[in-house]
Parts: sequence; C-alpha cells; structure tokens
Amino acid sequence: MDIQNLIRPTIRALKAYSSARDEFKGGSNDMVFMDANENPFENGINRYPDPHQLKLKVLLSKIKKIPIENMLLGNGSDEVLDLLFRTFCEPNIDNVIILPPTYGMYEVLANLNATHIIKVPLSDTFQLRVDSILSVSDLNSKLLFLCSPNNPTGNSFKKKDIETLLNKFNGVVVIDEAYIDFSNQASWLKRLQDFPNLIITQTLSKAYGMAGIRLGICYASKEIISVLNTIKPPYNVNELTQLKAIENLKKDQVTKNQIAYILEQRDELASELKKIDFISKIYPSDANFILIKVDDANQRYNQLISKKVVIRNRTNQPGCENCLRITVGTALENKRLIQVLQQFQCNKL
Repeated sequence: MDIQNLIRPTIRALKAYSSARDEFKGGSNDMVFMDANENPFENGINRYPDPHQLKLKVLLSKIKKIPIENMLLGNGSDEVLDLLFRTFCEPNIDNVIILPPTYGMYEVLANLNATHIIKVPLSDTFQLRVDSILSVSDLNSKLLFLCSPNNPTGNSFKKKDIETLLNKFNGVVVIDEAYIDFSNQASWLKRLQDFPNLIITQTLSKAYGMAGIRLGICYASKEIISVLNTIKPPYNVNELTQLKAIENLKKDQVTKNQIAYILEQRDELASELKKIDFISKIYPSDANFILIKVDDANQRYNQLISKKVVIRNRTNQPGCENCLRITVGTALENKRLIQVLQQFQCNKL
C-alpha cells in the first residue's frame, strides 16, 4: 500500500510552519534568546515549549518500546484524531467508516471536517462485522475507526478480525487503544511495523490518571508521523503538560498499582451488580468501566442522580437500549453505588 496515495494532495504539497524553536536547534546554556518575541522575564513558563516534546517522547519510547520517529503527541487524543481527518479526508468527497456503538467524537470530527460517514453497526455481541465493513468501503474510504477495547461496550475485538481488516481495507485503520492498559489483550503496538496502514492512538487520561493535562499519543509509520508533524500546530502540547507527563510517567509502580486496584474493583463491582434484580445483563469488560442493561435506563439514571451518583446513560446508542455505563471507582465509591442501587430494588417503575 502506498500511503502517499491516501494523503490529500494539498497536504502532500504543504510546507510546514517553521517556528523559532524549530529554526534554532542548539542548546540553551548561556544563550540569549531574542528570536521568538517572548517575554524575557523568567517565571518558568515565559518561553515557548519544545514543539516536538523530545524529552517526553524519549521517556515514552522507553516505556512503549517504540522509536520517537513513530510517535506524535497531541492536545488530547481528539486533536490527534482531527489531524488524521485533515491529512487523509478530502472534504465533501471522502468518507470514513465507524462502527456504532462507539466513541462519539469520530462522528463529530467527521462532520467538522465535512467528511461523509458510513456506519456499520457492531454485531449483537459487539464484535466486528468484517464482511459488511469491506462491502461498504470504496475508493474514497480513507479511515476505519476501531475502538478496542470499545467505548461504551467495554469489550475487545477479535484479533483475527482486526488483522483481516488491516490486510484487506484499502484505507488507514485507526485502532483507538484508550483502554488497552485494562485489557488482557496485547497492544497492536507490537505489530506496528507489519502494517503500513496501521495507526494506533493511546492516551494518558485513563490508566495513567492524567485526564486533566490532555495528552494523546499517535503511533504510526515514520511516513505518516512526518506528515502529521507538518500540519500540527507548532506548540500544540504546552510546557506544563509536558512537565507533568514526565513527572507522572516516572512513577511506574504507582500506575501499575492503580491499574491492579481498578481491575480488582471492576471484578468486585460486577459481582455485586449481579445481585441487583433490575439489572438484566452485565457485559464483559476489558476497560475501566462496566456496561449494564437495566429495566429502564432513563428512570434508573435519574434515580441515581437524585442520590448524587453520576453514571452515563447510553440507552440512545445503537444496540445499547436501556444500558448504563459505570466507571469503576474507589472501593468506597463502588460501595456507595451498590447501596444506592439496593434502595431502588423495591421501587416499582
């Protein structure tokens, strides 16, 4: 597959903006910086950040075992996804394929970028319908979004189905691994070099506990990363985000302990939810949340809100009628949720 043929012609011809920090590549010791029109009074944030986040990428490279040349960082995963639309999708001509129920921003970003949307619903077990996906794709199908583990269902897609799509889909396959750290399945990062049309997105918002700093990561071939670097804003990841990410990523054991705790609580929470009579199904989860089916999602959601417990009502998502999504909390938060749900068992709708 020639990736260049998938990239928009205007993007292929685009010359990247050259910032002051791009043009001067020397060290900072004893240098007087008068090139970027910055405020000269030092306060820790008066200078522009590293536009390529080199120190952070070096650390991520050691953790993920991926070269920095295969990595792009963004202001949250949503910026990364938006850059993919801008790179590959010609407005009002190209299309993307999404697989509902899935992460809602794929559709939002498609609309923002005037990209046609083809929807292929997941199966009754929330798995990929490979033949249907391939049958609806055409020469203008540029991106296929696979969220695995999937949001809001929590399950992972079958490895053989994903591999089939990587081999047969004529566009770029984007695997969104926001929840991969909670899954028993291996990340597709290990197969990155096998497929030139594979892009993997990850985040520090979930397992790493840094949702507030907004840092998304894109892993892809050097060729794709080079193009994305051409069109990204020059200083898209701010200095405070870079510093906080480096600080927390060094706390490797803390992250591992928190993931283990969440997985333990996920199992305990699922076990307790089985005892609630108006919950008819608890879906298997590879994520840090659990999807449940209840008798009346709107009613139960409002009841929980009245007791100051906030979950997510997913009943309007395809295939998720009367479903609620529950994020795994601390032991005390999970206990409070169960206690509240037990109060409702005697309530007749």
